[in-house]
Amino acid sequence: MVFEVVQTAADWLAYTVFGLAPTSQAGSALNFFIYDTVKIFILLLVIIYGITFLRSFFTPEKTRAWLAKRKGSTFVGNILAALLGIVTPFCSCSAVPLFIGFVEAGIPLGVTFSFLIAAPMVNEVALGLLYSLFGWQIALTYIAAGEIIAIVAGVVISRLGLERYVEEYVYQIKVGSLGAAGAAPTLPERLKEAWVGSVDIIRRIWIYVVIGIAIGALMHGWVPAGALAAYAGRDNPFAVIVAVLIGIPLYSNAAGVIPLVSELTRAGVAMGTALAFMMAVTALSIPEMILLRKVLKPQLLAIFIGVVGIGIIFVGYLFNFLMG
Repeated sequence: MVFEVVQTAADWLAYTVFGLAPTSQAGSALNFFIYDTVKIFILLLVIIYGITFLRSFFTPEKTRAWLAKRKGSTFVGNILAALLGIVTPFCSCSAVPLFIGFVEAGIPLGVTFSFLIAAPMVNEVALGLLYSLFGWQIALTYIAAGEIIAIVAGVVISRLGLERYVEEYVYQIKVGSLGAAGAAPTLPERLKEAWVGSVDIIRRIWIYVVIGIAIGALMHGWVPAGALAAYAGRDNPFAVIVAVLIGIPLYSNAAGVIPLVSELTRAGVAMGTALAFMMAVTALSIPEMILLRKVLKPQLLAIFIGVVGIGIIFVGYLFNFLMG
């Protein structure tokens, strides 16, 4: 088993090379950091490569064109947009061009928001890591929660008729044609591009993953198991709200948050609370809000944050109840 070899190597480095005692806080923290860093990067490489290959069939241009053809049915559009958000490439820097492209294509505002919420929140890399680390039940819980929030938030925003709160210049922009004509990539080309894309993604996110693991390692070595549970445990009725409020100002991708989520659950934090924290970090990050402010007026941005935040809090409490 690969991870057994990794654990043996982590033990050797922490306890033999660095000479730390297995029972010491420093030894426990370093062992955790080495093991989890190698393990998660192995998982990341395998998962990202597979997902990058699969989503080579789902470019942003194809997504936008596909949704534009189905813009007549708003609720169906919300569902389709949320589902497409799982497999479509997305990062904070793509929020503005995607938003402008969707609006220019005539896609309803609520459908556009369903996509913009689901794409970063229901992250396929995080899904694979959650499955590997916590099992399929938690992974499915994560998908269901993210999709429900994206669909409901999009429907609510659509019903409120908030188009007037989109910056005027967005409606005046004309985006180029969807998808330049050309032959579809061959299988070897897709496999090669998947590798190049995987390396590029890991290059972009590795620092957040390492920071997340480092925080988890410090908590593992120096924070008593019940310390966090005292503030964010099942007995605290405001645990989910506190987790969301802490998560909103932070900036990381889901892959970087998962090591911290793992350590939070180890410390006794309920899974629903931990998932709410993770969703707040990925769906309401400050960089994305700053970028969206370029196309949304303050009123709509505030409504967007409020609707999504309330949805995350509700889901956190719901899954704490269901899994309690």
